[in-house]
Amino acid sequence: MSASILDGKGLAATICDELIPRIKDFLRSGGRPPQLGILLVGENPASEVYVRNKRRTAEELGLDVDLVHLPATASLDDAKRTINRFNESESHDGILVQVPVPTAWGSGASRELFEQIHPAKDVDSFHSINVGRLMQNRATLMPCTPSGIIELLLRSQIAIEGQHAVVLGRSEIVGRPLAMMLLHRHATVTICHSHTPNLASVAATADLLVAAVGRPVFVTDEFVKPGATVIDVGINRITDPDLASTLVAADSVRWKAFERRGSMLVGDVHPDVQKVAGALTPVPGGVGPLTVAMLMANTVEAATARLSS
Repeated sequence: MSASILDGKGLAATICDELIPRIKDFLRSGGRPPQLGILLVGENPASEVYVRNKRRTAEELGLDVDLVHLPATASLDDAKRTINRFNESESHDGILVQVPVPTAWGSGASRELFEQIHPAKDVDSFHSINVGRLMQNRATLMPCTPSGIIELLLRSQIAIEGQHAVVLGRSEIVGRPLAMMLLHRHATVTICHSHTPNLASVAATADLLVAAVGRPVFVTDEFVKPGATVIDVGINRITDPDLASTLVAADSVRWKAFERRGSMLVGDVHPDVQKVAGALTPVPGGVGPLTVAMLMANTVEAATARLSS
């Protein structure tokens, strides 16, 4: 058996194409394109790449982007003032705070900033009001990565109802909201984490396994029930050539790219899982592009809701 590969990149392009008529309708009705306000603080290279990708996608779709890039020396109050400007603006429809924020601000800084965002403009859906609405199954803006995963499953005609879903990871960004969204679609859901005993054995009972632990190639074939669908949320950069050589063939394009760059992106799932799983998302090209596409969808949804209110 060899798993079928779930093309997140292709689906993300389709979702973005579907947004274009809605964006044109909004432009005709509102006299302007939807606008996304992004707050980035500091010089984190990964964050700068993520923001650049989001900005490029938004602008290709015809959205306006207002990027505020504060220096690492900025204060938490500086960041809050930026968010308040976005909140009070009639032309800003969505607000995104790129994490992580400076550690000097304290462990609760991200949460403070998320709570500062008006819930109607909270396109990441991290505000406690939107989290509560998700819990009650009445959210209009839902977290981007989980909603992208749900879209992938639905459009790939992979069953959710009546299936046993195991989610590895309990983060507020992916694990917990995804578990709730799967539950709303009538899956039986188990959430696992670092303190779960017999983790591999529990994971191997899943019809649908989601790996969101942030550990390179952590999920091996012993975690996977034969024929299960495996969703790999992990995006990990590895630099160890010995590890890389065990994951890709020496004559492959990816190995040549690793030799050239000195690094490679891998997921939380080991490539050998492809021999056991029924379906599998790749890294890169799986969940990542869907996260960006759903951010665009949330921005358009927020803009449309504000125009009709």
